[in-house]
Amino acid sequence: MNTLTRQQLSRSLQEGNVASLYLLTGTEGYLCGEATCSIADAALHGTLLREFNEAHFSLLTSDPRQAIASAEQLPMMSERRVVVINDFAKLREADEEVLTRYVENPVASSVVIFVTRELDKRKKLTKALLDNCTIVEFPPVSDGEAKAWAKQHLKELKFSIDERALSEVVSLVGTDIQTLCSELEKLTTAAAETKRITMEMVDDLIGRSRELSNFALTDHLVGRNRKRALEILYRLLDDGSEPVMLIGLIASNYHRLAIAKDLLKRKGKEAVFQQIRMPWGKQAEFLATLQRSSEADIALGIQRIAAADVAIKTSQATPRLQLEMLVCELAS
Repeated sequence: MNTLTRQQLSRSLQEGNVASLYLLTGTEGYLCGEATCSIADAALHGTLLREFNEAHFSLLTSDPRQAIASAEQLPMMSERRVVVINDFAKLREADEEVLTRYVENPVASSVVIFVTRELDKRKKLTKALLDNCTIVEFPPVSDGEAKAWAKQHLKELKFSIDERALSEVVSLVGTDIQTLCSELEKLTTAAAETKRITMEMVDDLIGRSRELSNFALTDHLVGRNRKRALEILYRLLDDGSEPVMLIGLIASNYHRLAIAKDLLKRKGKEAVFQQIRMPWGKQAEFLATLQRSSEADIALGIQRIAAADVAIKTSQATPRLQLEMLVCELAS
């Protein structure tokens, strides 16, 4: 098993080291997507006919045999071809066997990237992937990592933001990088002339999500206030917020609650705010929400959120309906 951090993967690719098999796993989808692109770029560097040497498959809709047939093709006027395989977690045993045979005997001229949010370690395919792939994990990022990513992203776009405004963005939006990227796009559009993002812009453009961001929606869910929770949800959806983004925000808030609950129990409230940074004026509200939450309710909430996220991404009913069902269930 060869496991790399995101940073180690980047250095390895810069040095021209490209493996035949990768397993990218974890819930931080944006950074996982960036890594997938980086591997493909490194593997196909200098290739003139890239469109003939790169293929993507979701095994929710594609036959695994088709994906493996693509991986077994010879590259066209290129040293390598790249095949990206998503959504293989719930295959039938016979279909898993097709992938397992390939993983145990891959084609040298192909780079196959397996992408999944989670793994069932009881399965034979999972064992084959763990034994044969270069593994890169993408867990949720911390507040500090989210701030560092946002600062670097804005620097690449040639925009600046002061520390207070940046902290407020992360506090409001959460640490899901896709959500953070979307909100930064709004801010850079507003700051197109000055190239500087101010606290006023943050308040104006992200302020309407404040209730969700400072745990009001979570508070209503934990407090079983279904009516108020649905009101906030409908307003956010009507404002154009994407269901996947909202799932990420709710998940981020529950994840913070879980960490904070453990810290509060073991070390006290000072330890909570050393780990979970937020403006002083919001701390009392957060502690009140925390004290209304039981460890069992938080754990069950995280499980339900994960199930709703999978349901949205696998097109089980509409995303809006899945969110409504989730809020009703959490607030019941």
